[in-house]
Amino acid sequence: MEISYDKKYNIAYIKIQEKTSKVKTITLSGEVNLDISPDGKIYGIELLNANDQLKTRDNELVFTDMVTGKKTIIPIGTN
Repeated sequence: MEISYDKKYNIAYIKIQEKTSKVKTITLSGEVNLDISPDGKIYGIELLNANDQLKTRDNELVFTDMVTGKKTIIPIGTN
C-alpha cells in the first residue's frame, strides 16, 4: 500500500495494489473516488480535500500496526 499527497491541490491517493487491468472510477461523494477493477478488486481511493478527510494532526499521518500497537508518524504537507 502507498499513500501519495499533492500539497498544491490537497489531494491524497491511497494505492492499495498496482493496477494490473483497466479500472473504473466510482464517485462515492463529492470528495471520495474509488478505483475498482472489473472483478471488483479495489485498486485505490482518491481523497479530495485530503487534510479535512484525513483529519491530519499537526500535518502528520499516524499509522498504527493493529497487531503490535507500534505507531509510525509521517509528516505531510510540510516544506
